[in-house]
Amino acid sequence: MSLQIGIGSRVEHPHFGKGVVVETALESLIIWFKSQSDTRIISKEYTELKVLAASEDSGTPDSISLADIEHALNNILDQRLHDTQIVPIATRWRGGNMVLKPGDASLQSKEVPINTFFHKIVMVRDRLRVLEQKINAHKVLTDDEKVELQQYITAVYGSLTTFNILFKETHHQFKGMSGKD
Repeated sequence: MSLQIGIGSRVEHPHFGKGVVVETALESLIIWFKSQSDTRIISKEYTELKVLAASEDSGTPDSISLADIEHALNNILDQRLHDTQIVPIATRWRGGNMVLKPGDASLQSKEVPINTFFHKIVMVRDRLRVLEQKINAHKVLTDDEKVELQQYITAVYGSLTTFNILFKETHHQFKGMSGKD
């Protein structure tokens, strides 16, 4: 039997990026795209869809359905959203204080424990991530609206890169837009 684009096939779409076929129909494919965190219906006649790894469409009743995948993804997202990830502060800042000194010498300075400030920064980062997930999973927003909102969030991340010196591990840091495509 020759390989066809079936359930489990890995594909790449010029706009949505890499995805996995989760359901097939007579004239279309339902593909879950990681970049969208959502599925899209793509015509089988769409010529710009590149097949990265084909999988046979067994058509057996025990194959995974779109509902199965959505259920599994919802479980994973629920677990990840409720998990509190421990984000360590850089060693040199542990136990330190941040001093806010007004320009007017007659006014009193304010000291804030760096650990408290760092905790607030991590909370902002985590809430931005949840906001991103909610935007990407939103059923009413158009793709253009999602992209526009995502660009604002990316700009916010970029504005927060100043605080990256507080993070012990670089993979926890903020990343804004780069000059690359």
